[in-house]
Amino acid sequence: MTSLLARALGAHGFTVESAGDGATGLRKILGGRHDLVILDLVLPGMDGMSVLREASVARPDLRVLVMSAMTDVQAKVECLDLGAEDYITKPFALAELLARVRARLRSGGSGPRSSLQVGDLVLDVERREARVGGRVVPLATREFLLLRHLMLRSGAVVPRDELLARVWGLSFDPGSNVVDVYVRRLRGKLGDGLIETIRGVGYAVAEAQVVAA
Repeated sequence: MTSLLARALGAHGFTVESAGDGATGLRKILGGRHDLVILDLVLPGMDGMSVLREASVARPDLRVLVMSAMTDVQAKVECLDLGAEDYITKPFALAELLARVRARLRSGGSGPRSSLQVGDLVLDVERREARVGGRVVPLATREFLLLRHLMLRSGAVVPRDELLARVWGLSFDPGSNVVDVYVRRLRGKLGDGLIETIRGVGYAVAEAQVVAA
């Protein structure tokens, strides 16, 4: 499967580095600079979930697309909570995988760098880092994606189902409080006054200013 997928991606113009087991894959992830990691959950030795957990801690900026035959909601939610940006279930069509790969790579931003600003909070979209009063605030991948979406929709109330869809890639509510947990994390890092809770609806931030680099 790994070699077939690598050949298919290579045939469509992608440069691919593959690994046949979890431990080797983690070493390559931590030792290299990859635009996207496609990660199978079922791997020899170290399983994919463990790889994702360690990689997300060491490389919070890493974009990961998980592929798995596991279709249960809990597996998807756990992967997304750990920092994966997308989850595709087997069997899948190559065309769908390629479309998801292109979408994930686009999400990294290839245009000129810009920042979003609300008060003394500045979010550097390219570097994926926040600054509050000049102080750099490190953000995990999912924290960055959530904050970016809220700031892009600043001035409006953003429903929870929209955040689940755009930040976690979920077309349904898994019944977890994952959005609330990440909002609390952002408030702990950035202060309580930035993100307003609109009870029974969602969240909102003040009007943001876009500043081109």
